[in-house]
Amino acid sequence: MAAPPGRPALSDWRFRFSLSVVGATPPLLPANHTRRKDVYSRIGRSTALALHAAGARVVAVSRTQADLDSLVHECPGIEPVCVDLGDWEATARALGSVGPVDLLVNNAAVAVLQPFLEVTKEACDRSFDVNLRAVIQVSQIVARGLIARGATGSIVNVSSQASQRALTNHTVYCSTKGAMDMLTKVMALELGPHKIRVNAVNPTVVMTPMGQVNWSDPQKAKAMLDRIPLGQFAEVEHVVDSILFLLSERSSMTTGSTLPVDGGFLAA
Repeated sequence: MAAPPGRPALSDWRFRFSLSVVGATPPLLPANHTRRKDVYSRIGRSTALALHAAGARVVAVSRTQADLDSLVHECPGIEPVCVDLGDWEATARALGSVGPVDLLVNNAAVAVLQPFLEVTKEACDRSFDVNLRAVIQVSQIVARGLIARGATGSIVNVSSQASQRALTNHTVYCSTKGAMDMLTKVMALELGPHKIRVNAVNPTVVMTPMGQVNWSDPQKAKAMLDRIPLGQFAEVEHVVDSILFLLSERSSMTTGSTLPVDGGFLAA
């Protein structure tokens, strides 16, 4: 099956099987706490569809059955796995028999927005469980399988520009993404001798439907856009294309990198 124009063909990747973590949401939180799912679920969904379109066998993971049902309805060839990645034991059971996996996209995330002085234990526990611990566990499962088979592989972690810039009310989120960036580098260091590459993408504001609503106020948008040299927010396709590049053999000498998809925000 031909890859979309401008994207690496599956033959360039030399891989057979991909695991795409579509997204995750936290349990119900007090009403004054904000949580975001839209960005990560949209990126994960679009990545799964792009990989399938390129000819990869795709397993999509989410804790939300409705999201998986919708994805499979749109693309019946994708295999869904419904599990809460914040639950270590359940994740081990659900993913233990999946594969063999050659490509992994760690995209699940929780963003609980609280002022620093109001950060709760619940927000810390849930955020680090999903945004960091789950990445470690799922990557271990995939990497062990690759090493046992003597196969090469590629892992992409979906991070954020918030890993490198402080944002008001993002204490826990910024901390988890900063930790993810360093985890990416350590994984690259230790898995490199096994020919497993590990990289991250670090998007700016992404124009999902929720992003369009959240940044529809021209004054609010201008304050952020003035910090982005290219003067625009990212589209989901910008992030997906960066993920596909890092998965592909076209980036075969790239590992341990954190790739900004931010229009120059981190350079400004």
